[in-house]
Amino acid sequence: GVGDDPSDPGNDPSDDPSDPGNVVGQAQTQICEMRGGIVQMTDADVDGSHITTLILTFFFRYMKALIENGYIYIAAPPLYLIKKGKDQEYAWNDQQRDIAVQRLKGAGKDDSVHIQRYKGLGEMNAEQLWETTLNPATRTLRQVTIDNAAECDHTFSILMGDDVAPRREFIERNAKYARIDV
Repeated sequence: GVGDDPSDPGNDPSDDPSDPGNVVGQAQTQICEMRGGIVQMTDADVDGSHITTLILTFFFRYMKALIENGYIYIAAPPLYLIKKGKDQEYAWNDQQRDIAVQRLKGAGKDDSVHIQRYKGLGEMNAEQLWETTLNPATRTLRQVTIDNAAECDHTFSILMGDDVAPRREFIERNAKYARIDV
């Protein structure tokens, strides 16, 4: 049975979701049985991206089956609210913001359009948060998938590990792809 042979890594009792000591396995099983999922919601800026990475690292390392079975989602709140009079649009990046400004200003000047950059989810009022991020009919959710588990595990190990040199090398090599939020 499970755990009979401690030298067999496949018989690790901590891997058995029915083991009362395996809280992570039990939680994972309950989420799968609910046929629901977990929606991760963070700010739309770089800090939110960092938090998302940390949370995804937890799921990847300790509850990988939730990712593999499609139970993890990331909510996509807007970064901007663009308004002119009673007309308003949301934008999730700078390009969408610029297009919305052009559309809303019409023949007017750029300064006739008000741009609000959300510094966090807490800056939205309840109606805005519902409309953009929570309402199942209008929200955008990105399902988390693992296209290449081995590469993903290696990258997580570099970024989240104790060894600074490989992390620094990775950042220097990939910095040109970063979207800097200042």
